[in-house]
Amino acid sequence: MVDSPQGEGPAVGVPLVRRLVAAQFPRWSALDVREVESAGTDHAMFRLGDELVVRLPKAAWAVRQVEKEQRWLPRIGPHLPLAVPEPVGLGAPGEGFGLPWSVYRWIDGQDAFTAPVTDLAHAATALGRFGAALRRVDATGGPASFRGGPVTAWEEGAMPGAIRALAATGDLDADAATDAWERTLALPQWRGEAVWVHADLLPGNLLTRDGRLHAVIDFGGLGTGDPACDMMAAWSLLTAGTRPLFREAAEVDDATWARGRGWALCWGVVTEDHYRSTNPVLAAVARRTRTEALADHLAGG
Repeated sequence: MVDSPQGEGPAVGVPLVRRLVAAQFPRWSALDVREVESAGTDHAMFRLGDELVVRLPKAAWAVRQVEKEQRWLPRIGPHLPLAVPEPVGLGAPGEGFGLPWSVYRWIDGQDAFTAPVTDLAHAATALGRFGAALRRVDATGGPASFRGGPVTAWEEGAMPGAIRALAATGDLDADAATDAWERTLALPQWRGEAVWVHADLLPGNLLTRDGRLHAVIDFGGLGTGDPACDMMAAWSLLTAGTRPLFREAAEVDDATWARGRGWALCWGVVTEDHYRSTNPVLAAVARRTRTEALADHLAGG
């Protein structure tokens, strides 16, 4: 459970969700409500019967994600080759919960951290095609993604300190990580038109069924910008043997691929350092991502 995002009122849990649904969507009021465990940091989720899921922001800063998904997913989803969330209801603040919230159709499956992909070759091709298809959708009027700008923006932020912090634990080669980061800073930046990016293609946002990639969820980071951030999946999910399949299907140039590896390195280092004592699932994903990215850099991949 998490506290109510407005700081007062009822806790965000099953009783609150039942009241919200009964008040605003009475046609679904008889459906069973049960909490969905998740390591996500933005939303709490609750199954509503067998076919629906309720998502409530955990904090006011996540409200923009509700609005964005409600507006853009119905326009983008039909063009994508993997299943994505389908909004079916927009809830208003009420019952002491001070933020808007959403109802989506439930997509069956388990996240790729809990139920890892076993057919990595299929996942590599499918996810690469997903990104390529997303970038072909008309981005006119789309909001800028929070990861759509230059990866170099992290230079003045947390990256140098995070390298030092992880190196102090004996678990990161600071010289190798710094060299890889400095090479990332020297890469040519994106000069093309802004395109759609998911911006958070991590295992927790990918659903599997029977070991195969089935769906992409959580479009809170959806926006426009440099497609390099969507290359992170190559190092957070895939292996050295399957990354070429992803790269071919993704249809990106060498510079975009290299910036994507830089994103994987800096996201992994900074996120592991930030969450290593508070969110072990996310920290484990971050560790895997930065380890693979650094190894790929050292191998000249």
